[in-house]
Amino acid sequence: MPKRVLVTGASGFVGGHLVTRFAAEPSVAVRGAVRVKLEGDDSRRIAVGEINGDTDWSEALQGQHVIVHTAARAHIMDDAAADPLTEFRRVNVGGTLNLARQAAAAGVGRFVFISSIKVNGEQTTSGQWFTADDVPAPEDPYGISKREAEEGLQKIAEETGLEVVIIRPPLVYGPGVKGNFANMTKLIAKGFPLPLGAIHNKRSLVALDNLIDLIINCIDNPAAANEVFLVSDGEDLSTSELLRCVGKAMGQPARLLPVPAKLLQFGATVLGKKALAQRLLGSLQVEIYRTREVLGWEPPVSVAEGLKRCFKTNQDG
Repeated sequence: MPKRVLVTGASGFVGGHLVTRFAAEPSVAVRGAVRVKLEGDDSRRIAVGEINGDTDWSEALQGQHVIVHTAARAHIMDDAAADPLTEFRRVNVGGTLNLARQAAAAGVGRFVFISSIKVNGEQTTSGQWFTADDVPAPEDPYGISKREAEEGLQKIAEETGLEVVIIRPPLVYGPGVKGNFANMTKLIAKGFPLPLGAIHNKRSLVALDNLIDLIINCIDNPAAANEVFLVSDGEDLSTSELLRCVGKAMGQPARLLPVPAKLLQFGATVLGKKALAQRLLGSLQVEIYRTREVLGWEPPVSVAEGLKRCFKTNQDG
């Protein structure tokens, strides 16, 4: 009998690809939860409306064994909300905990929560890595909301017996990725020179296929129950190295100018772009030793292969 898995956020970047992957797995019967079901959507999708503390999940939860909760109010660089933390809490905390309580009541056995490395913090110092055992230190509203959701889930697990698995990814890249990563690739594709040729930071990231492989592992691995896992490709790159790898994968060499990092930092501060500069110039390294040891898991895809797959669709077209 196949394991019945409900994936929330099935129209999103991670959730959409996860549903497609599960649909090809004979051992899984997948159902994808979306806010609104569009004409032409297949029968595996079910509409649940807006996700918050009042969402009714009863129909979507019928007969499900596992929930993979990818739906969230995503991180926004220049958030225009009057009170961003309240908005993040409404979806990421209220919506998540409401779903978990209803899942426990419906007899769901496991809840896999896609959190964020931002729960650990915004950056690491040279030679240090974030670990799953670190004291959480979120700094922005998104990270705070994800941490509060984790805490609430762990409490629900204690009270109900629902198994909770928390996964904290760093930047996820793959076909259809958006945000700063997509913006950078567009500039490279146009041959635009970037002043990032002398950046010697180290950053972890994770290929979409690696994240999905870990999620699949956590669906029924007994060792995953009530644990927190960090995930990455297992290869840390500087911003300069990453852009060169992106260019190679795209078949369009990156044009990088060797501007000193301190000068870039000063310019970003003057322009009010400190957060963006932190992502480009600062380090954020993730240690996945514990994920490997506890789950017996290894990232199946290298950075080079992950980037190749990221751009394969565009190249084929």
